[in-house]
Amino acid sequence: MYKQRTPVDKARVRLSLLSLLIVLGACSDSGWNNPYPSADSTKKILYSSFTERPKHLDPVSSYSENEARFTAQVYEPLVQYHYLKRPYELIPLTASKVPEPVFYDAEGRALANDADAQDVARSVYRITIGKGILFQPHPAFATSDAGQFHYHDLDVSDLETRAVLADFQHTGTRELKAADYVYQIKRLMHPRLHSPIAGLMSKYILGLKELGERLRTLDQESSEDAWLDLRTLDFPGARIIDDYTLEITITEKYPQFRYWLAMPFFAPVPWEADYFYSQPGMKERNITLDWYPVGTGPFMLTENNPNRRMILERNPNFRGESYPTQGEAGDREGGLLEDAGKTMPFIDSAYYSLEKEAIPAWQKFLQGYFDASGIVSDSFDQAVQFSLEGDAQLTDEMVAQDIQLATAVKTSILYMGFNMADEVVGGDAQAARLLRRAISIAVDYEEFISIFQNGRGIASQGPLPPGIFGHQHGEAGINHYVYDWVDGAPQRKSIENARALMREAGYPDGRNAATGEPLVLYFEAVSSGAGSKATFNWFRKQFDKLGIELVVRATDYNRFQEKIRKGTGQMFIWGWNADYPDPENFMFLLYGPNAKIDSQGENAVNFRNARFDELFVEMKSMTNGAERQQVIDEMVEILRRESPWAWGLHPTGYSLYHNWYGNSKPNLMARNTLKYKTIDPELRTQKQAQWSKPVLWPIVVALAFLAISLVPAIRAYRASQEAAAR
Repeated sequence: MYKQRTPVDKARVRLSLLSLLIVLGACSDSGWNNPYPSADSTKKILYSSFTERPKHLDPVSSYSENEARFTAQVYEPLVQYHYLKRPYELIPLTASKVPEPVFYDAEGRALANDADAQDVARSVYRITIGKGILFQPHPAFATSDAGQFHYHDLDVSDLETRAVLADFQHTGTRELKAADYVYQIKRLMHPRLHSPIAGLMSKYILGLKELGERLRTLDQESSEDAWLDLRTLDFPGARIIDDYTLEITITEKYPQFRYWLAMPFFAPVPWEADYFYSQPGMKERNITLDWYPVGTGPFMLTENNPNRRMILERNPNFRGESYPTQGEAGDREGGLLEDAGKTMPFIDSAYYSLEKEAIPAWQKFLQGYFDASGIVSDSFDQAVQFSLEGDAQLTDEMVAQDIQLATAVKTSILYMGFNMADEVVGGDAQAARLLRRAISIAVDYEEFISIFQNGRGIASQGPLPPGIFGHQHGEAGINHYVYDWVDGAPQRKSIENARALMREAGYPDGRNAATGEPLVLYFEAVSSGAGSKATFNWFRKQFDKLGIELVVRATDYNRFQEKIRKGTGQMFIWGWNADYPDPENFMFLLYGPNAKIDSQGENAVNFRNARFDELFVEMKSMTNGAERQQVIDEMVEILRRESPWAWGLHPTGYSLYHNWYGNSKPNLMARNTLKYKTIDPELRTQKQAQWSKPVLWPIVVALAFLAISLVPAIRAYRASQEAAAR
């Protein structure tokens, strides 16, 4: 039986609550909701967030943006992109210079630098790396005084007390060697690693395909956990000349290969780390290269807790790197050259907190607890407004907080594709061609950008985004099949033009002129929840302008991909982000031999045009210049005429950052940008305190309410005491 509380008991409870509130009220005024220790307030720490755990941090497998924000700070490929210059320019990173190939014919004779692609049988890149570059401290390098590795002969019992990499007491380092780059190139073909570029690179790097076959044989002959020592396997495509020189040979003239050398796939991996992580029991504890990368870069990943946070800290072995001394017009005025020539990195660490929901992350940014932020649709109107001229600018609320806005058209495209193997919308018959053009006019991507993108994007005029060589600006760059040039700007042709094309194609008012049957088209889509319905309805309305009945067939992503692979879809939305800043990286999306249904390539619409394919082969081996521009112009004209895409849009990236966050400039090619950033921790702490002042009046009201409610209890308590005394 429960004991009944007396007035005295109730009074004691209320007094306890009152005491608790008084204690809370006595807390520091440094920000009650500050998620970081007060001791860190003066440190140069960058604060950001992530939404899901990066799946791969091993450079052989990593190929997504959420992974690159970590891997690119740790690993160092041979070359990198200049942080400030546009168009994007390759510069050395660990290499002494950006490598240039020497060309040879089939007989081994050296050719001129401008040799025709058909004459080139080999392109040889001889690359020298810098001396004195050290790997980060890591247990894989730890050795005893006798030179024996501390952790290279472990068994499962040795790992019983070790759950994370930090549990290994000893660390070591060594100098970067050319062999580490060659070792990684071999790892591309490792049968257990499944590199996404293995197939592509095996077409270019001499002998890489054959190396893959040897590795598969060795793997089949070995036990499941056996380590394959790649140092013992030589192949002609990647050779060690000396400790600081390597040679890569590819089987044709392929100027874009040097862009691949800036990607993490070609970052160095030391054999010691590969062996260390391969030992029994490591994988079960997530002590692998996918969780703990090993590099020579300015930062190292010291904490990987995907349910809470990830931490990058300054690599104490980093040699230092100078901030750029040159940029483009406006960089100096924008303060982006104030640190010219200074040694990087400028910050000591970066903390990334798990934030699965966008709104809490946005609120923390506004309170100053995150240094930079993207803009989700729900918060867009709070952050950005458009002038009468259509220019994006910050709202008064953002201006009051000295928040800065950076925008950049992304080197990517989102397009609506027509399956060119389809008997209705595909093929090169004039009726199908006119139907595709009519739809391209009717689907108003300017309206789509306004409604669904918050104005963040520009309608595309062809396959090449701004910033990629070959993209034409102004009137010379418009798609004249879809747009007219009016008052210095492109203007979409009227719906009457589209309806006229429909009649010419044999579909007046959306009906087959021969049979009178309504034209029904099918749109393959990926359903992403309730928000998809509005998008699907919008597309239906666009087709309804032409009298076409659009049937949306929404499914999950796996089923959608299967339809595209088999070529059973009729129309769909697809997109592409540039791997490197070259027109070849977009034009190959429409190259015939890359057709999805034939080769599982990236030509998702299965477009084939003999002249386009001929020009593609010619263009991809050319250097940038007037001659290459002329070839590209002809290719773009073919695509506009044939309309395998309804062109779509190039998204515009919007990012916000606080005024204590320096050297922020969007770079759509480089991922290793953390080293350039600066933080003013004193200003940040000052602003956090200003923006996160506690709202005290609810506590005051609660205290008053408790005080008043205590009066009857106190009176009852005194009465009971007096009665007891009597």
